[in-house]
Amino acid sequence: QAQLVESGGGLGQPGGSLSLSCVASGFTFSRYSMRWYRQAPGKEREFVAHISSSSGAIIYANPVKGRFTISRDNAKNTVYLQMNGLKPEDTAVYYCHRPDGTLWGQGTQVTVSS
Repeated sequence: QAQLVESGGGLGQPGGSLSLSCVASGFTFSRYSMRWYRQAPGKEREFVAHISSSSGAIIYANPVKGRFTISRDNAKNTVYLQMNGLKPEDTAVYYCHRPDGTLWGQGTQVTVSS
């Protein structure tokens, strides 16, 4: 059974950093592109970042460009999101997603506040 499990959320300060991880299981991780999305309270879920299966193609949403870095380790079946220069508007539940269908993680809460 395919599964995605996120971790690493928590409370960050404005200008600070947090790192998220998403561990995949139940499928051949290295064959799939992966994405991060986020959903703030009262808002729709929005795209954050995309990484291709071999890390050759990486795309960021404009609000996080230059601050967030997506990466992956296919040997560890894990995709990462390094978040630097945090802003209060980054507060959201962050989700890992395999973009070929409906596979989502359970989400991890990120709160940016002083």
